[in-house]
Amino acid sequence: MTAAGESVALKICFSFFTALILLGHLTCAGSGSAQTPPRAIHVFVALADNQHQGIVPVPPRLGNGKDPANNLYWGAAFGVRTYFKASPDWLLVLCNSGSASPVLERCIFKHRASGVYLVADAYEGSQIRAAVIDFLSAAAGRDSKNVSLKENKADFAIRTGGADLVVYVGHDGFMDFQVPPVVAEKGTGRRQVIVLACASKSYFGPYLKQTGAKPILWTTGLMAPEAYTLKAAIDGWIAGEPNDQIQLRAAQAYNKYQKCGERAALRLLVSD
Repeated sequence: MTAAGESVALKICFSFFTALILLGHLTCAGSGSAQTPPRAIHVFVALADNQHQGIVPVPPRLGNGKDPANNLYWGAAFGVRTYFKASPDWLLVLCNSGSASPVLERCIFKHRASGVYLVADAYEGSQIRAAVIDFLSAAAGRDSKNVSLKENKADFAIRTGGADLVVYVGHDGFMDFQVPPVVAEKGTGRRQVIVLACASKSYFGPYLKQTGAKPILWTTGLMAPEAYTLKAAIDGWIAGEPNDQIQLRAAQAYNKYQKCGERAALRLLVSD
């Protein structure tokens, strides 16, 4: 073969292998994005409701279970929507009316550093029973649904119901009612849960045992389920910290705002 012929052959081989490398890269990138959905947290918030819940009455503006914009657990200064929206660690992706009753509003946040998504649903206060049942169903791995989003012109889905971490925030409804147990869905893995409600370890404990979920933070007494405690716990969870460190983060945040003493906060917020 002449020198010119060898040069042409080498160029053909180089182009061929370059194409293979690019094809392999695109295939791997495409399959990775399809097979590895982003980590997700699903937060169920039962809006405070003076009329329909057995809570110590709060100011009417904060205790209107039909008004998420001003509700104590959602739109107020330390409510989930407002607090996470104001945090520099989180980006508000969207916030809109719930797709169906009893969810009045849904907000989705993205953790800037890790890419973890947080889907928060605000349930009408009078529908606290539905909020509790939906939370238990999510903890059991049932009724998993996808939330489709578009980011950087790419479509992807966030898993809800089957989220990596499932959270309940609000009044402890089991102080007022009971619901049928929700049994774990086979083959769905064991989810982690946080329950920020009064005495949630005692009241939610038997139900969560049925779901197969593992609590990483819940409570032993009366508490204010405001969002600073939730954010502190989630910070530790995203960082992959052990439960005792998550507990410490949450207790320190609770003490900072409630001025109850760190030791008292550690007795209130427990991980087992």
